[in-house]
Amino acid sequence: MLLTILTFLLSCLPVAAHPGPPAPRPATVVAPDTLRAPGPDSLVRAQCPGYATLRIGRLLFVGNKVTREVVLQAELDFREGDTLTTANLGRRLEANRRRLFNLQLFHQVLVQAVCRDGELTVLYSFQERWYLFPIPIFSLADRNFRSWLDRPDRWQRVDYGLHLVRSNFRGRNEQLLGNLQLGFNRKYELFYEAPGYGRRRRIGFGAGYSYYRSRALDYATVNDRLRNLRQEKDFPIERQYATVGLRWRRTVQFLASLDVAYHHERVSDSVLYYNPDYFLNGPRREYLEFKFVSTLNQRNTFAYPLTGQYAQLAVSYRTFLGNQTPDNLTVKGRYNRYVSLGGPFYYAVGATGQLRFARALAYPDRRAFGYDILVRGYDAYVVEGRQLGLLQQGLSYRLLDLGKLRLQSIPSTRFNTIPLVFYLNTFADVGYVRQPGETPANRLPNRLLASAGAALHLVTYYDWVFTLEYARNREQQGGFFFRTQFPI
Repeated sequence: MLLTILTFLLSCLPVAAHPGPPAPRPATVVAPDTLRAPGPDSLVRAQCPGYATLRIGRLLFVGNKVTREVVLQAELDFREGDTLTTANLGRRLEANRRRLFNLQLFHQVLVQAVCRDGELTVLYSFQERWYLFPIPIFSLADRNFRSWLDRPDRWQRVDYGLHLVRSNFRGRNEQLLGNLQLGFNRKYELFYEAPGYGRRRRIGFGAGYSYYRSRALDYATVNDRLRNLRQEKDFPIERQYATVGLRWRRTVQFLASLDVAYHHERVSDSVLYYNPDYFLNGPRREYLEFKFVSTLNQRNTFAYPLTGQYAQLAVSYRTFLGNQTPDNLTVKGRYNRYVSLGGPFYYAVGATGQLRFARALAYPDRRAFGYDILVRGYDAYVVEGRQLGLLQQGLSYRLLDLGKLRLQSIPSTRFNTIPLVFYLNTFADVGYVRQPGETPANRLPNRLLASAGAALHLVTYYDWVFTLEYARNREQQGGFFFRTQFPI
């Protein structure tokens, strides 16, 4: 209703006293937040015929009850007083609308433009999300669902507690995150993240503290599967770390961070009995980690991208304190490309590479596939090594778009509309891990890994993506897998 009133008022702005054409209607770009071509410029051209360039006279924001205007203005590549060409006006407004939407603070972002005498009034309107989420924790104490199913004591390997997230803190797109987790794994955490301060929102800050301990620990890898130690009266692993860092933020599409963290880790004597080289030197270690991450994110939407590109480079260096453990350096790169093939078909391809340099590596530092990087279909396995390469492809078909379902029984606009979009997907993955020397206990390092399969993806609100897939790997093993994120 507010948007309708403002649109009407914009169309009724006073004009010069001499006779002229009737008051123009506003040009509107109402593309949904998935994929649609930029809105037409014909109406703006009709309002201001003969103008090759247009000056932005007024820039208005509506619906941002919590979010401050300085956060929104920092994402736009134009200001009041700037001049835009008429030929690409619709594309320019749409590109900026997508930047605002990809702040992931809003359910919906719309843009309108009104032109008079070569001067534009641009209006961005927002439907804000709910920003405070106390989420009960009930999770599996393993790296994925398949790994949890393989445990004989699976029902005891459950975590519970409270995960609290306050997004858009103070209306400045800051985030507070807290974890109080009990059960099989104990975790107490508090993090603060500010992407940018000041009018231009360029320099930000992050800090946090984490304390974790568990009654079970994976202490070795045999036959490409984890060997687990469980202790009823002791905690075989205890970790804590504190981190601070700087953020540099050009826009939501280009971010860089530099962090330094202090880590302290300890394992029980029982762990060293089964794996004396778990930490290379004794039951505990301390180290400083310096990490730089640069991210270019030009996807049309961040949750389930259909067009655009994504690139990230991460470099981390660990220097160990108080013992003879050698330092190590890790370089990781990733590039993804998303292409619309026309109609309901979309193609995605992604490549990931990692290099790790050290004279010797402790067991926890040898991870390659099976954790945050995965060849789909090998969920039951972990692969250790220093270098890795991964190529993933996917072809998606938009099966069903139900739009936004409105729940009349819920009055809040932050919860009563649920977007539901289903995609059919086929995929193929190829990966390789290089581990110098022989690996008699494991057969997947230094071996080409490959898989293919089909999946059903559900995209809904608050950036939730649910994936049910069937994958079959090169070892002639197949199965169904459930995930809660976009795989590429």
